[in-house]
Amino acid sequence: MRAAWYEKQGTASEVLIIGEMPDPHPSAGEVRIRVAASGINPGDVKKRQDSFSYGMPYPRVIPHSDGAGQVDEVGEGVSSEWLGQPVWCYGAQSYRPFGTAAEFTVVPVDQIARLPEGVSMDQGACLGIPGITAHRAVHVGNLRSGQTVLIQGAAGAVGLCAVQLARRAGAYVIGAVRSSSDEASARKAGAHDVVLVDAKLVQTVKSIAPKGVDHIVEVAFAANISADVELLNMGGSVATYATDNASPTIPFWPMVFKNIRLFFLGSDDFPRDAKMRAAEDLNAVLEAGWSGFEIAERVPLSEISRAHDLVEHPVRSGRIVVIVT
Repeated sequence: MRAAWYEKQGTASEVLIIGEMPDPHPSAGEVRIRVAASGINPGDVKKRQDSFSYGMPYPRVIPHSDGAGQVDEVGEGVSSEWLGQPVWCYGAQSYRPFGTAAEFTVVPVDQIARLPEGVSMDQGACLGIPGITAHRAVHVGNLRSGQTVLIQGAAGAVGLCAVQLARRAGAYVIGAVRSSSDEASARKAGAHDVVLVDAKLVQTVKSIAPKGVDHIVEVAFAANISADVELLNMGGSVATYATDNASPTIPFWPMVFKNIRLFFLGSDDFPRDAKMRAAEDLNAVLEAGWSGFEIAERVPLSEISRAHDLVEHPVRSGRIVVIVT
């Protein structure tokens, strides 16, 4: 099979290799997907860069955890009904060496979901990590219908999914964006109100939700935690999956006095059942009419280095998808 891989970490153009590898085959409980589109997430780029100083987990890594394609081979114990089915997958390169930047990828059957009718492979390739992270971020605090949720970074990949999923759960959704140009995206995803992240954020949100908010999905923990705590109700919660500062300070006593619950979310290690529920709910919102992500550019596998560069240095809003077949 044709694939992209790296055997050392560093700059995309210096370490990513395009070549031929033996075709993989599924073991028991696994399926093989003929990949049509491979999604790139910031975490894929950070692994290649060694941003977290973990080093090379395997001698050779095919990058990207998310993708979409068609099941063409199943392992022992897997229903043959999957054969020929269009699917999207997640976690292909989570604790595994070979992801979706190749003609074939092999994943456990519980890490695939059927691709709803009318949904493109491009969209399917973008769902995994952002969608499952968003679902956990929305529901980890036991969100109830009628509660108010603030989504920080509501125009990002996780944020858009979180807006849609919180709206589906019956919450009143406030989306916070960094630029007025992002407002339309957050509203299209289902936000009831959209606010700008600026010096007046707390004042603006309080004018919308004078009693405070019940739960916050947070993309920039260090920068926003003080404002978040000021906005939360007694017993409120924050679910955060990213930070702008790896060693943040927190307003400890205000959090104590409000009995704030804080959830740190790493998508690789969510409970299996939580991931499967997330996949079901993501398919449900797509089937209900959500149009999904804006695709900024479709890049052929042969130009994967350029695709990584576009994720690191975006030239337009939207997702970058690597086209494999």
